Amino acid sequence: MPLNLPFINRRYPRQETASEIDKENIPKHIAIIMDGNGRWAKEKGLPRIAGHKEGMDVVKKVVRHASDLGIHVLTLYAFSTENWKRPKKEVDFLMKLPVDFLQTYLPELIEKNVRVQTIGTKDLLPKHTQSAVDEAISRTENNTGMVLNFALNYGSRHELVEVTKHLAAKVEQGEISSQDITEEMFEKNLYTSHLREPDLLIRTSGEQRLSNFLLWQLAYAEFWFTEVYWPSFNEETLEQAIVNYQNRKRRYGGV
Repeated sequence: MPLNLPFINRRYPRQETASEIDKENIPKHIAIIMDGNGRWAKEKGLPRIAGHKEGMDVVKKVVRHASDLGIHVLTLYAFSTENWKRPKKEVDFLMKLPVDFLQTYLPELIEKNVRVQTIGTKDLLPKHTQSAVDEAISRTENNTGMVLNFALNYGSRHELVEVTKHLAAKVEQGEISSQDITEEMFEKNLYTSHLREPDLLIRTSGEQRLSNFLLWQLAYAEFWFTEVYWPSFNEETLEQAIVNYQNRKRRYGGV
C-alpha cells in the first residue's frame, strides 16, 4: 500500500512563488478540505459565521488561480453529511453561502470557462441552495475549462454504502454475478465516476485526517497539510502545496 507522508507547514510558512512551479507537472485534480473558519474567527474575536464568510471570499481567489494554473479539476469539501450536527443558525448560514457565491461569481466562472459540478446528496439541501447549484450547473455545462466540483452534503462512507447497495441489487436481479464486480465497476458507480482521481489533497488548519472525504478516490493521492486556516489561505499557499507535490516521486505501490 502507498505511504504518503504528510507535509506540514507552519501557520506563517515561507511562500513559494509561481516561478518555482513546473508548469509541465501541475496536479490535474486537487481536492481541498477547507478547515479552520471557526478558529480563524475565534482568534479575531468574531462570530463563527464571519469565518465562513471570509472563507467564501478565499474560494473565489483560489478557484481563479487554480484555473489560471491549468488545473483540470478542483474539488472543494464545502459541507459534509456530519455538518448537519452544527447549530441550526450556523447550518442555515452555510446553506446560504453557495447561493451568495454562485450568484455573485457565476458570470466570472462562465467567462473563465469553468464548469460547475457537485457530488453528494443534493436533494436533501434546502430548495434555495439546490436552485442556485442547479442554475450554475446548467449555465456552465458546456464550458470546457476547469471543473469546479463542490462536495455538498457529501460523506464518503454513505457514498460507498450506496454503491454497494446498487451493485447488490443488480446481483439479486440477476443482471450481474458477484464475480463480475471489479474495482473498475465499483468506480463507475461513484459520484466521481466522470472525474479522474485526485492527485493532491490539501487540508488546512493543521488537522491531519480525511473526515469522511473521498476515502476511495484518495487511495493514491499525495497529502499536504498546513496549519494555515482556510480564511488565510491564498494563491501563494496553493502554489506552495503544488511545489511540494512536484518534489515528490509517485510510485503507486511500485519501487
